[in-house]
Amino acid sequence: QSQLVESGGGLVQPGGSLRLSCSASGFTFDDYAIGWFRQAPGKEREVVSCITTSGGSTNYADSVKGRFTVSRDNAKNTVYLQMNSLKPEDTAVYYCNMRNRWRVDYWGQGTQVTVSS
Repeated sequence: QSQLVESGGGLVQPGGSLRLSCSASGFTFDDYAIGWFRQAPGKEREVVSCITTSGGSTNYADSVKGRFTVSRDNAKNTVYLQMNSLKPEDTAVYYCNMRNRWRVDYWGQGTQVTVSS
């Protein structure tokens, strides 16, 4: 059975850091590129960061560039999102998405990140 689970969210003060993890099981993990998305209340889901199958290329939304870093450990079937210098506007539910070359994709259930003093 295939499963994709996010973890690492929580409450953090502005300027703080969190590291999110997305762990996969039941997949040929290195067949999939990974995207991190987020959705705040009343807003549409937006892409935050993407990483290729090998981890050789990454992309970031302008709003997080220089603060967030995506990485993957294919041996552990896990992708990470290191979030530094967090701002209140980063508050959202964060989701990971796996997509293969045939555009078959899977979503996790999300993890809540709240940035507040």
